[in-house]
Amino acid sequence: MNPVVHFEMPAEDRKRVAGFYTKVFGWKTEQLGEDMGNYVLAITTESDEKGPKKPGAINGGFFQKTNDNQAQYPSVVIAVENIKEHMKNVEMAGGKILGEPWDIPGVGMYVSFLDTESNRVGLIQPVR
Repeated sequence: MNPVVHFEMPAEDRKRVAGFYTKVFGWKTEQLGEDMGNYVLAITTESDEKGPKKPGAINGGFFQKTNDNQAQYPSVVIAVENIKEHMKNVEMAGGKILGEPWDIPGVGMYVSFLDTESNRVGLIQPVR
């Protein structure tokens, strides 16, 4: 199976969203720079270089909400062995790929898609 490994949510104000989730849930956040799209990592569980230590737990992040991107609402990210193969599978099953895969340094190749119900979902081919 291909597990859910990450969640994402849009945010208009990254400092505000980081403060909210830190105050309410005790999450740790890390604000990345422009080279990473001003992404805010959300650490929700103790992790090491292999990821979350607790089985079933995931971390996530917040992406900058803009007017020029499609489907800006919360989503999950699914880990796959071969992103190109899964992109073909998504389209063959009636989904729509949103853009081209891009490399997240030290993390892996990432692309979003819409499923048959117009839910935005991410695919990640992790660095091995």
